[in-house]
Amino acid sequence: MKREPEQSDGDRLLAVLAALSNPHRLRIVAALAGGGRNYVSQLAREIGISRPLLHLHLQKLEEAGLVVSQLELSADGKALNYFDVTPFAVTLTPAAIAAAAATLTINPEK
Repeated sequence: MKREPEQSDGDRLLAVLAALSNPHRLRIVAALAGGGRNYVSQLAREIGISRPLLHLHLQKLEEAGLVVSQLELSADGKALNYFDVTPFAVTLTPAAIAAAAATLTINPEK
């Protein structure tokens, strides 16, 4: 089994900021934070984007640890993928950025 290297604080901060740098993703987080967990089709209707586009954005948010998903079966046997926002807080101060920058493992030139 291949073990994934752990992300540093700086790498995690970059992932979170990148995930939140898109207006659709901000709307997704806002919808989940305001309305609670939701399944993909309903969330796509509420936000006004296609399901494939929503999946793309949810994947980015999930990779950054900002949302989690859970596959459940409905009463009629349909598989529904529910998403929920995870509790998170991002504090951006010059000192926090300096501390995060000191731990970066991501090479911007690659």
